[in-house]
Amino acid sequence: MSTKNVMIVGVGGQGSLLASKLLGRLLLDEGYDVKVSEVHGMSQRGGSVVTYVRYGEHVYSPVIDKGEADVIVSFELLEAARWLPFLKKDGTVVTNIQQIDPMPVITGAMEYPAELVEKMKAAGAKVDALDCLALAEEAGSSKAVNIVLMGRLSHYFDMPEEAWMKAMEAIVPAKFLEMNKKAFELGKNA
Repeated sequence: MSTKNVMIVGVGGQGSLLASKLLGRLLLDEGYDVKVSEVHGMSQRGGSVVTYVRYGEHVYSPVIDKGEADVIVSFELLEAARWLPFLKKDGTVVTNIQQIDPMPVITGAMEYPAELVEKMKAAGAKVDALDCLALAEEAGSSKAVNIVLMGRLSHYFDMPEEAWMKAMEAIVPAKFLEMNKKAFELGKNA
C-alpha cells in the first residue's frame, strides 16, 4: 500500500490536535504504520495550526510536502484555501464553512476573501463543505467541531464505524464520550 497523507488545518484552540490523535489512533488500531507531526503557528493567539497524518505499510517521514495531501481537513474556510497548494491533483478538502477573521481582517487591513469554496473547486479540488459548528452545537457543544469533521472524514476511509468508536473511546474522556459520538454521527450523516 502506498503512503496516504492527511493534513488537518485550523486555528488555535479548535481541537485539531485531538482530531489528529483520533485519526492516528484509528489508523494504528487498523494495523498501519502511522506518523503524526504537529506544526504550530501562533496557535494560542488564534493563528494557524497544521497537523500531518501519514499512514501506510511503511512511513519514513511525518512531513507532507506541497502536492502530496490526499485529504485536507479544515476547521475554517480560509485555512482550507491557505493550505490548498499541499493538496494532490485529485485530492479532497473536507471543510467547516465557519469563517474566523484573521488579524489583518480584524484590524481592517484586509477583507475576508469571498466565495472560497467556489475558488477551491475552480482550482481543481473536490470540496466537501458543511456547517460543522451548527452540527457540533446540535450534539451539545461548539467544541465538538473536530469530531463532526472526523465523522465527515470517515466517508473517505474504508473502515467500519466501530473502529472509529473504539479509537474515540481510547482518547476522549468518558464524560464527553456520548456527546462526541453524537457529533461524529451528525458529521457522518450530514
